[in-house]
Amino acid sequence: MSSKLFTPLHIGPIEVPNRIAISPMCQYSAQDGTASDWHLQHVTRFGMSGAGLAVMEATGVEPIGRISPGCLGLYSDENEKALVRVLEMARKYALPGFKVGIQICHAGRKGSTPLAWDRSSPYQPPERGGWETIGPSALTFQDGIPPPREMRVEDIQRVIAAFAQAAERASRAGFDVIEIHAAHGYLIHQFHSPLSNKRDDEWGGDAERRLRFPLAVAEAVHAKVPSHVALGARITSTDFADDGLNVDDAVRLAGELKSRGVDYACVSSGNIIAGGRPATGPGFNIDRAAKVKAETSIVTRTVGYIAGPQMAEDAVASGKVDQVALGRAFLDDANWGWHAAEALGATLDPPPQFMRIKPGSWPGARDSRAMSAG
Repeated sequence: MSSKLFTPLHIGPIEVPNRIAISPMCQYSAQDGTASDWHLQHVTRFGMSGAGLAVMEATGVEPIGRISPGCLGLYSDENEKALVRVLEMARKYALPGFKVGIQICHAGRKGSTPLAWDRSSPYQPPERGGWETIGPSALTFQDGIPPPREMRVEDIQRVIAAFAQAAERASRAGFDVIEIHAAHGYLIHQFHSPLSNKRDDEWGGDAERRLRFPLAVAEAVHAKVPSHVALGARITSTDFADDGLNVDDAVRLAGELKSRGVDYACVSSGNIIAGGRPATGPGFNIDRAAKVKAETSIVTRTVGYIAGPQMAEDAVASGKVDQVALGRAFLDDANWGWHAAEALGATLDPPPQFMRIKPGSWPGARDSRAMSAG
Protein backbone atom coordinates (compact mmCIF):
# COMPACT_ATOMS: atom_id res chain seq x y z
CA MET A 1 0.00 0.00 0.00
CA SER A 2 1.44 3.38 -0.98
CA SER A 3 2.23 6.08 1.57
CA LYS A 4 -0.14 9.05 1.73
CA LEU A 5 2.55 11.06 3.53
CA PHE A 6 4.64 11.01 0.37
CA THR A 7 1.99 12.29 -2.03
CA PRO A 8 1.89 15.87 -3.35
CA LEU A 9 -0.29 18.55 -1.76
CA HIS A 10 -1.71 21.72 -3.28
CA ILE A 11 -1.63 24.69 -0.91
CA GLY A 12 -3.28 27.59 -2.65
CA PRO A 13 -1.13 28.41 -5.68
CA ILE A 14 1.75 26.04 -4.88
CA GLU A 15 2.32 22.31 -4.84
CA VAL A 16 4.61 20.64 -2.33
CA PRO A 17 6.02 17.18 -3.18
CA ASN A 18 4.91 15.54 0.08
CA ARG A 19 2.95 16.18 3.29
CA ILE A 20 5.98 16.78 5.54
CA ALA A 21 6.79 20.31 6.71
CA ILE A 22 9.63 21.47 8.92
CA SER A 23 8.23 23.67 11.65
CA PRO A 24 9.63 27.15 12.37
CA MET A 25 12.26 26.98 15.10
CA CYS A 26 13.98 30.05 16.55
CA GLN A 27 17.76 29.90 16.12
CA TYR A 28 18.73 33.04 18.10
CA SER A 29 21.57 33.63 15.66
CA ALA A 30 20.68 36.88 13.87
CA GLN A 31 22.24 40.32 14.27
CA ASP A 32 19.69 43.16 14.36
CA GLY A 33 17.27 40.78 12.67
CA THR A 34 19.69 39.88 9.86
CA ALA A 35 20.24 36.22 9.01
CA SER A 36 23.77 34.91 9.55
CA ASP A 37 25.84 32.09 8.10
CA TRP A 38 24.14 29.84 10.66
CA HIS A 39 20.83 30.35 8.85
CA LEU A 40 22.57 29.70 5.55
CA GLN A 41 23.58 26.17 6.52
CA HIS A 42 20.43 25.60 8.61
CA VAL A 43 17.94 26.07 5.77
CA THR A 44 20.20 24.53 3.13
CA ARG A 45 20.37 21.39 5.27
CA PHE A 46 16.58 21.19 5.37
CA GLY A 47 16.37 21.47 1.59
CA MET A 48 18.06 18.08 1.37
CA SER A 49 16.11 16.52 4.26
CA GLY A 50 13.25 14.96 2.34
CA ALA A 51 10.63 17.40 3.69
CA GLY A 52 8.45 19.07 1.08
CA LEU A 53 8.41 22.42 2.89
CA ALA A 54 10.47 24.21 5.52
CA VAL A 55 9.16 27.34 7.24
CA MET A 56 11.81 29.66 8.64
CA GLU A 57 11.62 30.79 12.23
CA ALA A 58 9.34 33.42 13.78
CA THR A 59 10.54 36.65 12.16
CA GLY A 60 9.80 40.01 13.73
CA VAL A 61 7.94 42.56 11.63
CA GLU A 62 9.57 45.41 13.58
CA PRO A 63 12.56 45.51 15.94
CA ILE A 64 10.39 45.32 19.09
CA GLY A 65 8.43 42.51 17.48
CA ARG A 66 11.29 40.07 17.85
CA ILE A 67 11.25 37.47 20.60
CA SER A 68 14.89 38.10 21.50
CA PRO A 69 17.73 40.32 20.26
CA GLY A 70 19.04 37.26 18.40
CA CYS A 71 15.84 36.56 16.46
CA LEU A 72 15.26 37.16 12.77
CA GLY A 73 13.54 40.29 11.54
CA LEU A 74 12.16 41.49 8.24
CA TYR A 75 12.00 45.24 8.70
CA SER A 76 15.09 46.50 6.87
CA ASP A 77 16.79 46.24 3.50
CA GLU A 78 19.67 44.40 5.18
CA ASN A 79 17.27 41.82 6.64
CA GLU A 80 15.72 41.26 3.22
CA LYS A 81 19.05 41.01 1.41
CA ALA A 82 20.36 38.36 3.80
CA LEU A 83 17.24 36.22 3.31
CA VAL A 84 17.66 36.36 -0.47
CA ARG A 85 21.11 34.82 0.05
CA VAL A 86 19.68 32.10 2.29
CA LEU A 87 17.01 31.20 -0.28
CA GLU A 88 19.49 31.08 -3.13
CA MET A 89 21.73 28.64 -1.28
CA ALA A 90 18.86 26.47 -0.01
CA ARG A 91 17.42 26.07 -3.49
CA LYS A 92 20.79 25.37 -5.08
CA TYR A 93 21.05 21.98 -3.38
CA ALA A 94 17.44 21.20 -2.50
CA LEU A 95 15.62 18.06 -3.56
CA PRO A 96 13.10 18.54 -6.40
CA GLY A 97 9.96 20.45 -5.48
CA PHE A 98 11.19 21.68 -2.09
CA LYS A 99 9.50 24.91 -0.97
CA VAL A 100 10.58 27.50 1.60
CA GLY A 101 8.32 29.64 3.77
CA ILE A 102 8.77 32.28 6.42
CA GLN A 103 6.72 32.90 9.54
CA ILE A 104 6.11 36.61 10.22
CA CYS A 105 5.46 37.49 13.83
CA HIS A 106 5.20 40.11 16.52
CA ALA A 107 6.11 38.86 19.98
CA GLY A 108 4.20 41.57 21.86
CA ARG A 109 4.49 41.04 25.61
CA LYS A 110 6.62 37.92 25.05
CA GLY A 111 9.42 39.92 23.44
CA SER A 112 12.76 41.16 24.75
CA THR A 113 13.79 37.81 26.17
CA PRO A 114 17.40 36.58 26.48
CA LEU A 115 18.67 33.98 24.04
CA ALA A 116 17.22 30.54 24.69
CA TRP A 117 20.40 29.21 26.25
CA ASP A 118 20.65 32.16 28.68
CA ARG A 119 18.25 31.27 31.50
CA SER A 120 19.53 33.81 34.02
CA SER A 121 16.39 35.94 33.59
CA PRO A 122 13.12 35.72 31.63
CA TYR A 123 13.50 39.33 30.45
CA GLN A 124 16.23 41.32 28.69
CA PRO A 125 16.03 44.93 29.97
CA PRO A 126 16.69 47.88 27.64
CA GLU A 127 20.08 48.57 29.25
CA ARG A 128 21.18 45.10 28.10
CA GLY A 129 19.92 45.38 24.55
CA GLY A 130 16.23 44.71 25.17
CA TRP A 131 13.21 46.97 24.85
CA GLU A 132 9.87 47.94 26.33
CA THR A 133 7.27 45.45 25.19
CA ILE A 134 3.74 46.19 24.01
CA GLY A 135 0.47 44.28 24.19
CA PRO A 136 -3.29 44.67 23.97
CA SER A 137 -3.46 45.12 27.76
CA ALA A 138 -0.91 45.86 30.46
CA LEU A 139 -0.84 42.27 31.72
CA THR A 140 2.47 40.50 32.21
CA PHE A 141 3.11 37.03 30.78
CA GLN A 142 4.78 35.75 33.93
CA ASP A 143 6.37 36.85 37.19
CA GLY A 144 9.71 38.58 36.74
CA ILE A 145 8.74 40.30 33.48
CA PRO A 146 7.54 43.92 33.41
CA PRO A 147 4.00 44.32 32.05
CA PRO A 148 3.80 45.51 28.46
CA ARG A 149 2.68 48.99 27.57
CA GLU A 150 -0.95 48.85 26.50
CA MET A 151 -1.08 49.62 22.81
CA ARG A 152 -2.71 52.80 21.61
CA VAL A 153 -4.71 52.79 18.39
CA GLU A 154 -1.74 54.29 16.54
CA ASP A 155 0.43 51.38 17.79
CA ILE A 156 -2.13 48.91 16.47
CA GLN A 157 -2.21 50.57 13.06
CA ARG A 158 1.60 50.71 12.94
CA VAL A 159 1.93 47.00 13.67
CA ILE A 160 -0.69 46.06 11.08
CA ALA A 161 1.27 48.09 8.52
CA ALA A 162 4.50 46.41 9.66
CA PHE A 163 3.01 42.97 9.00
CA ALA A 164 2.01 44.12 5.52
CA GLN A 165 5.46 45.52 4.80
CA ALA A 166 7.16 42.33 6.04
CA ALA A 167 4.91 40.28 3.73
CA GLU A 168 5.89 42.53 0.84
CA ARG A 169 9.56 42.06 1.65
CA ALA A 170 9.14 38.29 1.98
CA SER A 171 7.41 38.10 -1.39
CA ARG A 172 10.14 40.20 -3.00
CA ALA A 173 12.84 38.02 -1.44
CA GLY A 174 11.30 34.99 -3.14
CA PHE A 175 9.60 32.92 -0.44
CA ASP A 176 7.06 30.35 -1.64
CA VAL A 177 4.97 30.58 1.54
CA ILE A 178 4.22 33.33 4.06
CA GLU A 179 2.83 32.24 7.41
CA ILE A 180 1.26 34.64 9.92
CA HIS A 181 2.04 33.63 13.51
CA ALA A 182 -1.23 33.89 15.43
CA ALA A 183 -0.43 31.36 18.16
CA HIS A 184 1.99 30.54 21.01
CA GLY A 185 1.09 33.60 23.04
CA TYR A 186 2.53 36.16 20.64
CA LEU A 187 0.83 39.46 19.80
CA ILE A 188 -1.94 38.26 17.46
CA HIS A 189 -2.81 35.49 19.90
CA GLN A 190 -2.68 38.06 22.74
CA PHE A 191 -5.40 40.07 21.01
CA HIS A 192 -7.46 36.95 20.30
CA SER A 193 -7.38 35.43 23.79
CA PRO A 194 -9.57 36.73 26.65
CA LEU A 195 -6.73 35.82 29.02
CA SER A 196 -4.51 38.60 27.64
CA ASN A 197 -6.93 41.05 26.03
CA LYS A 198 -8.96 43.02 28.59
CA ARG A 199 -9.61 46.06 26.38
CA ASP A 200 -12.99 47.75 26.36
CA ASP A 201 -12.66 49.46 22.97
CA GLU A 202 -13.22 48.14 19.44
CA TRP A 203 -10.05 45.99 19.69
CA GLY A 204 -11.14 43.90 22.65
CA GLY A 205 -13.99 42.67 24.79
CA ASP A 206 -16.27 40.09 23.23
CA ALA A 207 -15.14 37.37 20.84
CA GLU A 208 -15.97 39.39 17.72
CA ARG A 209 -13.93 42.42 18.76
CA ARG A 210 -11.02 40.24 19.87
CA LEU A 211 -10.91 38.86 16.32
CA ARG A 212 -10.58 42.32 14.82
CA PHE A 213 -6.79 42.57 15.10
CA PRO A 214 -6.02 39.05 13.78
CA LEU A 215 -8.31 39.61 10.80
CA ALA A 216 -6.99 43.11 10.12
CA VAL A 217 -3.46 41.68 9.97
CA ALA A 218 -4.61 38.90 7.63
CA GLU A 219 -6.31 41.36 5.30
CA ALA A 220 -3.29 43.68 5.21
CA VAL A 221 -0.90 40.81 4.55
CA HIS A 222 -3.12 39.24 1.89
CA ALA A 223 -3.16 42.56 0.01
CA LYS A 224 0.65 42.39 -0.31
CA VAL A 225 1.06 38.71 -1.19
CA PRO A 226 1.24 37.98 -4.93
CA SER A 227 -0.93 35.28 -6.48
CA HIS A 228 1.94 32.76 -6.79
CA VAL A 229 2.75 32.78 -3.06
CA ALA A 230 0.80 30.68 -0.55
CA LEU A 231 -0.50 32.40 2.57
CA GLY A 232 -1.09 30.60 5.85
CA ALA A 233 -1.48 31.16 9.56
CA ARG A 234 -0.46 29.26 12.65
CA ILE A 235 -3.40 29.36 15.04
CA THR A 236 -4.12 28.06 18.53
CA SER A 237 -6.64 25.31 19.19
CA THR A 238 -6.77 25.78 22.98
CA ASP A 239 -5.32 27.99 25.69
CA PHE A 240 -5.44 25.04 28.13
CA ALA A 241 -7.39 27.25 30.53
CA ASP A 242 -11.06 27.29 31.50
CA ASP A 243 -11.55 30.94 30.54
CA GLY A 244 -9.33 30.86 27.46
CA LEU A 245 -9.73 30.00 23.80
CA ASN A 246 -10.88 26.53 22.77
CA VAL A 247 -11.15 24.55 19.57
CA ASP A 248 -14.43 26.23 18.59
CA ASP A 249 -12.58 29.56 18.58
CA ALA A 250 -9.97 27.97 16.31
CA VAL A 251 -12.69 26.80 13.93
CA ARG A 252 -14.14 30.29 13.77
CA LEU A 253 -10.75 31.94 13.22
CA ALA A 254 -9.78 29.45 10.51
CA GLY A 255 -13.06 30.01 8.71
CA GLU A 256 -12.69 33.79 8.87
CA LEU A 257 -9.11 33.55 7.63
CA LYS A 258 -10.13 31.30 4.76
CA SER A 259 -12.77 33.80 3.66
CA ARG A 260 -10.03 36.44 3.51
CA GLY A 261 -7.79 34.46 1.18
CA VAL A 262 -5.65 32.51 3.65
CA ASP A 263 -4.73 29.16 2.08
CA TYR A 264 -3.98 27.01 5.12
CA ALA A 265 -4.07 26.84 8.90
CA CYS A 266 -1.33 25.26 11.00
CA VAL A 267 -3.03 24.18 14.23
CA SER A 268 -1.01 24.43 17.44
CA SER A 269 -1.90 25.28 21.06
CA GLY A 270 -0.97 26.87 24.37
CA ASN A 271 1.66 29.30 25.62
CA ILE A 272 -0.60 32.30 26.20
CA ILE A 273 0.20 32.15 29.92
CA ALA A 274 3.24 30.77 31.72
CA GLY A 275 2.93 27.01 31.98
CA GLY A 276 0.06 27.13 29.52
CA ARG A 277 0.96 24.16 27.37
CA PRO A 278 1.08 21.02 29.47
CA ALA A 279 2.82 18.06 27.91
CA THR A 280 0.06 15.75 26.71
CA GLY A 281 1.94 13.21 24.66
CA PRO A 282 2.85 12.71 21.00
CA GLY A 283 0.52 14.23 18.43
CA PHE A 284 -1.48 16.11 21.06
CA ASN A 285 -2.95 18.63 18.59
CA ILE A 286 -4.09 16.18 15.92
CA ASP A 287 -7.70 15.72 16.99
CA ARG A 288 -8.33 19.44 17.42
CA ALA A 289 -6.75 20.09 14.04
CA ALA A 290 -9.07 17.45 12.57
CA LYS A 291 -12.06 19.41 13.87
CA VAL A 292 -10.75 22.59 12.22
CA LYS A 293 -10.34 20.79 8.92
CA ALA A 294 -13.71 19.04 9.10
CA GLU A 295 -15.64 22.23 9.87
CA THR A 296 -13.87 24.68 7.55
CA SER A 297 -12.34 22.58 4.75
CA ILE A 298 -9.25 24.78 4.89
CA VAL A 299 -5.97 23.00 4.12
CA THR A 300 -4.87 21.97 7.59
CA ARG A 301 -1.47 21.20 9.06
CA THR A 302 -0.77 20.24 12.63
CA VAL A 303 2.29 20.20 14.86
CA GLY A 304 3.18 18.90 18.30
CA TYR A 305 5.55 16.03 19.16
CA ILE A 306 5.00 14.14 15.92
CA ALA A 307 8.16 12.09 16.03
CA GLY A 308 7.52 8.79 14.25
CA PRO A 309 6.79 8.20 10.56
CA GLN A 310 3.79 5.97 11.31
CA MET A 311 2.10 8.66 13.40
CA ALA A 312 2.66 11.17 10.60
CA GLU A 313 1.33 8.71 8.04
CA ASP A 314 -1.74 7.90 10.10
CA ALA A 315 -2.57 11.58 10.62
CA VAL A 316 -2.72 12.32 6.89
CA ALA A 317 -3.93 8.92 5.65
CA SER A 318 -6.92 9.11 8.00
CA GLY A 319 -7.89 12.47 6.52
CA LYS A 320 -7.62 14.19 9.88
CA VAL A 321 -5.06 16.65 8.50
CA ASP A 322 -3.49 17.41 5.14
CA GLN A 323 0.08 17.95 6.34
CA VAL A 324 2.20 17.48 9.45
CA ALA A 325 4.95 19.74 10.77
CA LEU A 326 7.93 18.52 12.75
CA GLY A 327 10.61 20.57 14.46
CA ARG A 328 12.68 18.66 16.99
CA ALA A 329 12.63 15.56 14.82
CA PHE A 330 14.54 17.36 12.07
CA LEU A 331 17.00 18.94 14.47
CA ASP A 332 17.66 15.46 15.84
CA ASP A 333 17.86 13.84 12.40
CA ALA A 334 18.43 16.11 9.41
CA ASN A 335 17.57 13.19 7.11
CA TRP A 336 14.27 12.36 8.81
CA GLY A 337 12.43 12.54 5.50
CA TRP A 338 14.64 9.92 3.87
CA HIS A 339 14.30 7.59 6.83
CA ALA A 340 10.52 8.08 6.96
CA ALA A 341 10.27 7.19 3.28
CA GLU A 342 12.24 4.00 3.90
CA ALA A 343 10.08 3.08 6.88
CA LEU A 344 6.84 3.62 4.94
CA GLY A 345 7.92 1.95 1.72
CA ALA A 346 8.05 5.18 -0.28
CA THR A 347 10.72 6.18 -2.78
CA LEU A 348 12.76 9.28 -2.02
CA ASP A 349 16.21 9.60 -3.51
CA PRO A 350 18.87 11.49 -1.55
CA PRO A 351 21.22 13.89 -3.35
CA PRO A 352 23.61 12.01 -5.66
CA GLN A 353 26.53 12.86 -3.36
CA PHE A 354 24.83 10.71 -0.70
CA MET A 355 23.84 7.76 -2.90
CA ARG A 356 26.26 5.48 -1.06
CA ILE A 357 23.88 5.51 1.94
CA LYS A 358 20.76 4.47 0.05
CA PRO A 359 18.67 1.87 1.91
CA GLY A 360 20.37 -1.52 1.85
CA SER A 361 23.62 -0.15 0.44
CA TRP A 362 25.78 -0.40 3.56
CA PRO A 363 25.90 -2.39 6.83
CA GLY A 364 25.06 0.60 9.05
CA ALA A 365 21.69 1.31 7.41
CA ARG A 366 18.86 1.94 9.85
CA ASP A 367 16.35 -0.67 10.84
CA SER A 368 13.35 0.89 9.14
CA ARG A 369 10.90 -1.26 11.14
CA ALA A 370 12.21 0.21 14.41
CA MET A 371 11.89 3.74 13.09
CA SER A 372 8.38 3.13 11.78
CA ALA A 373 7.28 2.13 15.26
CA GLY A 374 8.74 5.31 16.75
